[in-house]
Amino acid sequence: MKKAKVLLILAVVFAVVTIPVTAQTKWASKVHIVFFPGGPQGGVFAVNVYNGAVQAAADLGCKVDYVWSDWDPQKMIQQFREAVATKPDGIAVMGHPGDDAFDPLIKDAEKQGIIVTSQNTTLDKVEALYGANGFGYVGAENYPAGHALGVRAVQVFNLKKGDRAMVWGLLSQPARGERTKGAIDALKEAGLTVDYLEIDSATNKDPPSGAPTFAGYVSSHPDVKLVVTDHGGLTATAETYLRAAGKKPGQVNIAGFDLSPATISAIKGGWTGLVIDQQEWLQGYLPILQICLAKVYGFSGLHINTGAGFVDKSNVDMIAPLAEKNIR
Repeated sequence: MKKAKVLLILAVVFAVVTIPVTAQTKWASKVHIVFFPGGPQGGVFAVNVYNGAVQAAADLGCKVDYVWSDWDPQKMIQQFREAVATKPDGIAVMGHPGDDAFDPLIKDAEKQGIIVTSQNTTLDKVEALYGANGFGYVGAENYPAGHALGVRAVQVFNLKKGDRAMVWGLLSQPARGERTKGAIDALKEAGLTVDYLEIDSATNKDPPSGAPTFAGYVSSHPDVKLVVTDHGGLTATAETYLRAAGKKPGQVNIAGFDLSPATISAIKGGWTGLVIDQQEWLQGYLPILQICLAKVYGFSGLHINTGAGFVDKSNVDMIAPLAEKNIR
């Protein structure tokens, strides 16, 4: 009798665990999203973010409209207003304008039932308010990422107390500038003399236009041993900058953010020594998934750190094939 009961229980369990689950394809086909890749169309970094979003849209079946902002926070604000007026189901934004500028607009969008989430730069205040509605974050943690790059650069390039470094960044942008601040703090903590240059709007939009600025700085500071470029487009332009300054590979160490085919080439050629990888393709794919999960299934916001890995000559060959496809 006991044996019969055991067999019956096993039969029921087997039946339960073998019930086939039908995979749902294009399960978010009714969801409409406006997505901000951040930079100029086809630009370094932004193209990887865009490719991730395109793949997510293809996988999930949702409709996505793309808005290109040239990395201009004021343009992002205006474009967000315009996006809200179209009444989509969700908007995925770059957080560069910061909480103070963005929060009132996001609060208004949320009141209208629009799911908002952010990528690349956190919007901590509104994330705390609307996380239950699906407001999440995908990207690096800016200050820790900047600080980690500064610490690693000191180690990799054997820099010593009193050595000169220059950080070329975006301190003027409240949230985005935290990454620049992190790099500066780490270098100062190591005892380096740190010069700071703000990335001007022209260079922010078109990195090669910054070559005269770079060459001018190096000419007036011939003892500089490290330049940190806090911008994926600028990091990808390292070879152009060094050539404009009359420097050979390795004469000025370059550390920066974000991979691209040009950055991979610069690492292999010795022009760039160290890069921290934000895995920006995920900053496209996962916010699209986030909004669809929130809209269709009511999932709350996910906070995902994509920026923990470093790339240099020791591991660049493993990453290169994916970078050539604008995935890494």
